Amino acid sequence: MGQKLFVTLLLLAATTQIDCKGSFQTYNYEAREQYRLKNLYKQNEINSVDSHWKKDALKQSNFVVSQVKPKRYDPTWPSLDARPLPAWYDQDKIGIFIHWGVYSVPGVASEWFWKQWQNGNNETTRFMENNFKPNSTYQEFAPQFTAEFYDPVQWAELFKKSGARYIVLTSKHHEGYTLWPSRYSFSWNAQDVGPHRNVLGDLAKAIRNQTDLKFGLYHSLYEWFNPLWTYDTQNNLTTDEFVRFKTLPELYELVNEYEPEVVWSDGEWEAPDDYWQSKEFLAWLYNESPVRETVVTNDRWGHETLCEHGGYYTCADRYNPGVLQPHKWENCMTLDKDSWGYRRNAKIEDYLTPEELMRTIVESVSCGGNVLVNVGPTREGIIPVIQQERLEQMGEWLDINGPAIYNSIPYTVQNDTVTPGVWYTMSADESQVYAMITNWPGSSITLGSITPSAQDAVAMLGSEGPLSWAQTSDGIVIQLPKQDSVKSQWVWTLVFER
Repeated sequence: MGQKLFVTLLLLAATTQIDCKGSFQTYNYEAREQYRLKNLYKQNEINSVDSHWKKDALKQSNFVVSQVKPKRYDPTWPSLDARPLPAWYDQDKIGIFIHWGVYSVPGVASEWFWKQWQNGNNETTRFMENNFKPNSTYQEFAPQFTAEFYDPVQWAELFKKSGARYIVLTSKHHEGYTLWPSRYSFSWNAQDVGPHRNVLGDLAKAIRNQTDLKFGLYHSLYEWFNPLWTYDTQNNLTTDEFVRFKTLPELYELVNEYEPEVVWSDGEWEAPDDYWQSKEFLAWLYNESPVRETVVTNDRWGHETLCEHGGYYTCADRYNPGVLQPHKWENCMTLDKDSWGYRRNAKIEDYLTPEELMRTIVESVSCGGNVLVNVGPTREGIIPVIQQERLEQMGEWLDINGPAIYNSIPYTVQNDTVTPGVWYTMSADESQVYAMITNWPGSSITLGSITPSAQDAVAMLGSEGPLSWAQTSDGIVIQLPKQDSVKSQWVWTLVFER
């Protein structure tokens, strides 16, 4: 009885947010009590909570009856890693990442504002001392996360215009605040405090109603200051209260209610995958979930899984190896070079230029990667204008050069051996080879990594007519059109028709 009472108290504490100075902030006693009484945390359910939410998850899944028994995956890495990556992911290539949460209210330093403040970071500490009363708490920012200008339809239209084929929204970052009315995050979610709306659900609906983009969700496995997480870490992770009562129920809830086609996990580095019970969740996701046939996942499922296990690999933030990788991977990168979340004090030079953005895309795709381009909206729900501009510029570029990106596969070499800054891809049927030029060379260009046959046609996307070329001892020399006659403004694509 004593242990059950202690766990119950911890669960109650988990619904009460703790500020970085160690004080408790209670938002809604009635909601907390409802949470305690209505959900999984009654004393007589504590020992059976795992089977409760698994049963609930299975009940909500949409099963497809088939005479052919589908392949099942065991909760082991050899089995899970053998699952083929759904083809759409490699074909689509470009996605949009959205980091949005309470951290957009201070809008300083980065989305790690709360943790940095707690650790005594000079920038965040000075900001709080100079602008807020003593003993202010992070929770006081939440009511200011108002989202009054948030228009999910407008966002969806912008993302479609950008040329992206999928989006990934931060359902919950390390601060623990959820963008949907989670049953496992009372008083610390967008429905209860802040905008008082299901901002995640609204975006899912807009994306699916207004576009053909695929909808995905980021989810942080851990939370900096959740009392259940603190309890488990104090026990050297020999207990798993946080995972059983918070992390896994949230993941099941997200998948069953919103059916994301990307489950982008993060925050894995603090514990092994056995603690997170990642393999068990992924086995359910691949075998039973409503998105089992189309969902893709990344590699952030435990401190030993990065670049080793999971669906596609991310390996590191802004990962861009510059060489072909043996496993499908993604470059998750951000338009603000120094932050994923919104920064009010960002300077113009802190943002990627259009040239830098397009160069990142061609380098990554040439080496077999996808690109997930991050934006950080304001607390009011506005994507900063400079970030909107970059997305629209990306869309303009992809409208012209998309054949070299979408549905492409790596060429036999990734970059040219004679002229630097030229990156190659190939059409899936291998009938076209694309050479993407990141620096305009002048009236002609010499390429050493491709040898067309005499009957092959050479052209430039966004320009009219074929281009003349000749074989030399250094490679092939191609005569280029005048730069101002080419529709593309940044990175130009030669296409070789075989």
